Amino acid sequence: MKIIYEDENVQVLDKPAGVNSDDFEKRVHRLDKDTSGVLLIAKDDKTLEFLQKQFQDREVKKKYVALTVGSLKNMEGMIETLLGRSPGDRRKQKVFLPHDPQAEDKRAAITKYKVLQRFEKYDLIEVEPLTGRKHQIRVHMAYLGHPIAGDKLYGFKNQPLPKGLNRQFLHAKYLEIKMPDGQIKKFESELSDDLNLCLKQLKQI
Repeated sequence: MKIIYEDENVQVLDKPAGVNSDDFEKRVHRLDKDTSGVLLIAKDDKTLEFLQKQFQDREVKKKYVALTVGSLKNMEGMIETLLGRSPGDRRKQKVFLPHDPQAEDKRAAITKYKVLQRFEKYDLIEVEPLTGRKHQIRVHMAYLGHPIAGDKLYGFKNQPLPKGLNRQFLHAKYLEIKMPDGQIKKFESELSDDLNLCLKQLKQI
């Protein structure tokens, strides 16, 4: 696995799809198994606690690149809902709205997005989750009616699939966080080969 950065406190990995981030004992945050990109690992408990607190306090800047099915109505936007486990399927998260009787213990989820490029059946977008809920980006895009291409859990029945795409098109490309020494560090990961190949085959609008 490619190492993006390493010092005495942290290791920053370029996680490929198919690797479970929960396998790393001191991972600071998690990426879904089929999401590639920047993964931050602490080397000791003190560093882990310091970095995780920034995630909890929403002080970390994260950016993802995703390919969504269909054409989004707006070139940029903000999605704000509550999220919680789906009563119908334990593997999934579900959007709840404030007036929903089941919304009582659900947690706020906020996602910003902007369209980078339009293709014939898809939009390539940059996504910035302002909260860190499980499956947040995937659930929110599906909620807008534009699930992430290749997403088997949240995708719609019979939705188009780009040729050669064997996973969800979601990549953690950027992470900005304060290190224990007070320095702000920025880490970036280029789009992986399988996703680049997928984009090359799509027809631009």
